[in-house]
Amino acid sequence: MSPCAPDTLISALNWRYATKVFDPARKISSADLDTLLQSLVLTPSSFGLQPYRFLVVTDPALKARLREASWGQGQITDCSHLVIFLARQKMTEADVDHLIERIAKVRGDQPENLAGYRSMMVGTLVTGPRAASVPEWAARQAYIALGQFMASAALLGLDTCPMEGLDPKKYDEILGLDATPFRTVVACPVGYRAEQDKYASLAKVRFPVEELVEIR
Repeated sequence: MSPCAPDTLISALNWRYATKVFDPARKISSADLDTLLQSLVLTPSSFGLQPYRFLVVTDPALKARLREASWGQGQITDCSHLVIFLARQKMTEADVDHLIERIAKVRGDQPENLAGYRSMMVGTLVTGPRAASVPEWAARQAYIALGQFMASAALLGLDTCPMEGLDPKKYDEILGLDATPFRTVVACPVGYRAEQDKYASLAKVRFPVEELVEIR
């Protein structure tokens, strides 16, 4: 594997910003979309349980309904693809077994050899004290995916805008999530910035590294 050059990474992160105006005429390629979806799949998660799902919305009518639940913000309808990050609300033994079976299949192992790992996960997130905080735990995992998604998009020259300015319950209703174990956490439009977006040319404002980082 060839590593990404340091200046390439920093340049991409300096280039990206929370895009306020997307160009609705420009759509990302299927190859770029596939790469972004793989970046989501490759997101690290606690225990490897991946307690999230990602909905990719392209249908204009559905985008319009979601825009109404997003304070009327234009990014929702004008972006190429709208990615909605969902978090699991409860972990069950079946969810744990699903991961155990996947590990065994991918690594050529037997599920019974993973009994100790299974017991730890069940005892922590299904029957243990952390079971009650699964929604918050899963939401934090979804935000890890969001960060990876935006960094990956920047390296591909694609614009994004993380959006918490929405009504999660309305999103859940519109997307028909009430009968599922998942709920809306955050949305992230992706596409190409419009030339008239004044925020694209503004200098990025960050505190210096010496103020934010302490090395001991």
